[in-house]
Amino acid sequence: MRKRIVRMTTGAAIATGALLAAPLVGAQQLYPTRVVRLVVPFPAGGVADVLGRMTAQRLSAQYGQQMVVENRAGSGGHVGAELVARATPDGYTIMFGTIGVHAAYGIYSKLSYDPAKDLQPVILLADMPNILVVHPSVPARNTKEFIALAKAKPGELNFGTAGAGSSTHMIGELFKVVAGVNLAHIPYKGSAPAMADLLGGQIHLMFENLPVAIQHVRSGRIRAIGMTSRTRSASMPEVPTIAETGLPEYEATAWFTIGAPAKAPGDIVRKLNGDIDAWLKAPEMQAKWKEMGVTPLGGSPDVAAKFFASETVKWNRVIKAAAIRAD
Repeated sequence: MRKRIVRMTTGAAIATGALLAAPLVGAQQLYPTRVVRLVVPFPAGGVADVLGRMTAQRLSAQYGQQMVVENRAGSGGHVGAELVARATPDGYTIMFGTIGVHAAYGIYSKLSYDPAKDLQPVILLADMPNILVVHPSVPARNTKEFIALAKAKPGELNFGTAGAGSSTHMIGELFKVVAGVNLAHIPYKGSAPAMADLLGGQIHLMFENLPVAIQHVRSGRIRAIGMTSRTRSASMPEVPTIAETGLPEYEATAWFTIGAPAKAPGDIVRKLNGDIDAWLKAPEMQAKWKEMGVTPLGGSPDVAAKFFASETVKWNRVIKAAAIRAD
């Protein structure tokens, strides 16, 4: 009789465990069941905002649940990134990441969170060349002329950026190191306000993400000096690279990611990864990426993590060489 009771108790426990586990598994399979917040750590109008909204729109349609973009600008992306790092790690708060958040955070010695430990990658979204653009008042039409001008006027030419540690900042700092010139850095809270000042002549130049600059170059309101990538962009093949017009050892691109709090559930991270990866590679999207000057990347979270590590080493060298500090 006693053995029978034990067997019944064990069976009841297994059944109870299965019942308890079933809702959890179901919840993971049904994710998301409510609004998801995608934090973009820059103001509206820049490439991060545009790509973030495209991502949110796609996933909202696919999931039948709204993904809301929340712009939280400041400190080169770290205001928004820290918000995500501190959020409940349930997959309902994710973020749009950049070089500044995942690789160039060494310019800050007093961050109140650790991007490498408190955030995890979901996917590498895309990369793109930046483009060195100047106000028409700047008397330089190619890389050689620009370098000569900068050397003749050390510290007098200023470049605007999306913030300290952003791709638009770090790519400019790399140019300064490789070219041996002194350009004054003017940080903004995003590319949109920086571009507004460039168009108005308040600053001299930018190393801007290509999609933000294309329309203004084509309208003649700013002048393109060169692409920061190793090869010319298919979106603007008429613009030579900086490497081919005066600085052969120079190359840099901006890149973007989707990330989540470090303890977000692995199955949700994998679901987001797979769905975004499929979208990036969808045949119907390829013309759009080309039009924007964007190269879709994709791949697993592990691929993204290894990429972050290698990029951190690269940009830490620039930070050290240029003695960059944002504190």
